[in-house]
Amino acid sequence: MPTKRKKKQPEQKNLGGRPLKFKTVRELQKKIEEYFLSCWTKKLDMFGNPIKDKETGEQVMVQFKPYTITGLAVALDTTRETLLDYEDRDKFSDTIKKAKEKCHQYVEEQLFIGKNPTGAIFNLKNNFSRWSDKRVIEIQDEPTEDDLRRIIKEAIAR
Repeated sequence: MPTKRKKKQPEQKNLGGRPLKFKTVRELQKKIEEYFLSCWTKKLDMFGNPIKDKETGEQVMVQFKPYTITGLAVALDTTRETLLDYEDRDKFSDTIKKAKEKCHQYVEEQLFIGKNPTGAIFNLKNNFSRWSDKRVIEIQDEPTEDDLRRIIKEAIAR
């Protein structure tokens, strides 16, 4: 009796949507390091000559471009949203979190050294969790009418 052959199913290349841009953590980490290095340039004297450290003889570098989440995304040839989606993937989560923390540190330091911290504050509120202007008031018991009046007066006074 002849055996029945099963129809060969077409190969499904990608069941979960678009293929990942980075196949390995190492590949992603290399691109992230390239981005952070791209924010630095050689320090030059007034004649355009590279300045070297007097003790070590190494080239002195200066940061000429800030570390930003969007800048990192552009360097990775992706969008800010896609970069943040990678953070949700177990495989890439730590790598993305560390890169974001470096950007976070840079922005946070601008609050102390910048002349106008408004941009840094905006960036922190929009790119990093737990930074906001929200004030949370926890009420454990039912508030009395007096409690509500006091809370409203305090809110108006601000």
